[in-house]
Amino acid sequence: MSAVSVLVVDDSATMRSLISAVLRRDPEITVVGTAADPLEARTKIKELNPDVLTLDVEMPNMNGLEFLEKIMRLRPMPVVMVSTLTHAGTDVTLAALEVGAVDAVAKPAPGVPVQEAFGDLAEKVKVAARSRVRPLETRAVQGHEGVYHADPNHVLAIGSSTGGVEALLTILSAFPADCPATLVTQHMPASFTKNFAARLNKASAATVSEAEDGAPLKPGHVYIAPGGDAHLVASGGRCRLVAADPVNGHRPSVDVLFGSVAQLGRPMTGVILTGMGKDGAKGLLAMRQAGARTLGQDEASCVVYGMPRAAFDIGAVERQLPLSRMAPAILESCAARTAAPQSVA
Repeated sequence: MSAVSVLVVDDSATMRSLISAVLRRDPEITVVGTAADPLEARTKIKELNPDVLTLDVEMPNMNGLEFLEKIMRLRPMPVVMVSTLTHAGTDVTLAALEVGAVDAVAKPAPGVPVQEAFGDLAEKVKVAARSRVRPLETRAVQGHEGVYHADPNHVLAIGSSTGGVEALLTILSAFPADCPATLVTQHMPASFTKNFAARLNKASAATVSEAEDGAPLKPGHVYIAPGGDAHLVASGGRCRLVAADPVNGHRPSVDVLFGSVAQLGRPMTGVILTGMGKDGAKGLLAMRQAGARTLGQDEASCVVYGMPRAAFDIGAVERQLPLSRMAPAILESCAARTAAPQSVA
């Protein structure tokens, strides 16, 4: 496999040098050039044809979000955003992930040694190089047809990772105000999840919020797992935040969420979306074995077909669907008077 070629775009010469140094430590990555602003980057993209772009959020002449939108309309390519962990920085970064950036990394705090800075940047760049990106114009969403009659006892659990910001926005923006009680684990840093929930709340007719320990599971509400120190689980009709070690390298973990929902003894649906790795596969299988309907995002519409593939391969996924058809399929499976599926051994 040839090395992944990267163009580093940042208005800070120091940051360009630091990012380049971190990436060059990985023998599978080649930094083919750097650019100080989007105008220079546009020229170098044409000249160098890089596999991946690392893109600063705040730059002169044109900010990173505006430039990303142009890229995704005119020349879609994998982009990893580089963000400061301020409120404004996280908000713009989330907007970039909604537009089509594959992933994001935080700029290191002042004084952090080079060898410790951007610890996961190289891996995210390599994942981005293998990802699927689509023009903005092709991201059509199929709406829900007919009347949705909510089952007030139904619980929906959704897990996602790389590419999940866009996928969750697509799905939840199509949810009605009386959607099933929904728990979501999206792999995301702690500094992002509160803003992410707020953005989803604005886009959805349902009430979307960062999950709090003890919050009752209620129809019309979507609970986003906080990033960082705990796993989100469902227990006794409530959200619980459980402090425990990472599972599959993640905290919160999709497997932990799905495993808890499988034990509720209520009508339930599990959905696994785009993401790297296998987190959620075993938990989704437990849900299906307990009688849940289970859906997986199909390969063609995933940014990274890792988690859905792992779940499909072990028989955890009942149906695979493109992202554009996922929302209506979820609502159909959660509606009142839906026949219970046959459980698997």
